[in-house]
Amino acid sequence: MRYISCMRLWLVPLLILLQLSAEAQKQEKILTQKLTNLLEGFRGEAGIYVRHLRTGKMVAINADTIFPTASMIKIPITIGIFDKIEKGLLSYDSTLIYDDSLLYEGEDILGSFKSGEKISLSKVLMLMITTSDNTASLWCQQLAGTGASINQWLENNGFKHTRVNSRTPGREPSRSKYGWGQTTPREMSELVVKIREGKVISPRASERIYRNLIRIYWDRESLSQIPPYVQVASKTGSLDQSKSEVVLVNAPHGDYVFCVITKNQEDQRWVRDNEGSTLLRNVSKMLWQYFEPDSKWSPAEGISEWGY
Repeated sequence: MRYISCMRLWLVPLLILLQLSAEAQKQEKILTQKLTNLLEGFRGEAGIYVRHLRTGKMVAINADTIFPTASMIKIPITIGIFDKIEKGLLSYDSTLIYDDSLLYEGEDILGSFKSGEKISLSKVLMLMITTSDNTASLWCQQLAGTGASINQWLENNGFKHTRVNSRTPGREPSRSKYGWGQTTPREMSELVVKIREGKVISPRASERIYRNLIRIYWDRESLSQIPPYVQVASKTGSLDQSKSEVVLVNAPHGDYVFCVITKNQEDQRWVRDNEGSTLLRNVSKMLWQYFEPDSKWSPAEGISEWGY
């Protein structure tokens, strides 16, 4: 009798765990279907990775396929800089002298500087992430020891596919195919998770990187579908044939991360209703509503008229 009672005590929690596991699998199937539905009719290739950090719920659709990073490569570049800072080879608050040979043609803030003007490394790092300044990014890539040094860190830390291609010896074939950088939706998501958890370079480096990632000027896509009072770390990327964004939401019911990347898009228009941009917004909106079903928030009426 005592043996049977013990067995019952042991079986009850096991049955509960099995029920919870079955429910979690059911929910993941529902989430997978919702994301699959959003991809219907998309003219191009797309990859999606989602993981809820507390519950472990995860969906992967082409999540291990290699895609262009566009400006998302600036996350590995900033990691390369902080690796040098942690080793004492650079100083976060050091003063740099700008040279216009660094200029990347466009509307960058740093690109408007004149040769000889001074700026701190901390501000260059902020411009690279917050405003996605390309001139600042090329400068940081150089200061980090070029793409070769950044790629070595990525390889040493288990990232097999995420690489800097541009201006990096031996990476020209990949640059021709993917552009400045390459990654997968899973790797880019998990890289941001490692930053969130304080596991990139050091806890203090991770915290500083994360602070820059939550101050994003370009908030018209995924971020526009998340309440402005909820903290979000993110980085976007955009090319004619590719739109991408990695997002980690510090949501009330637990953090969740997702990354959406497209390539070979037929729709190459630089407009709000570009198919890739629309996919980013739709995925973000659906995930917010899925993980925070009690939220009554929605974007303010008419805000899209301001480019949102």
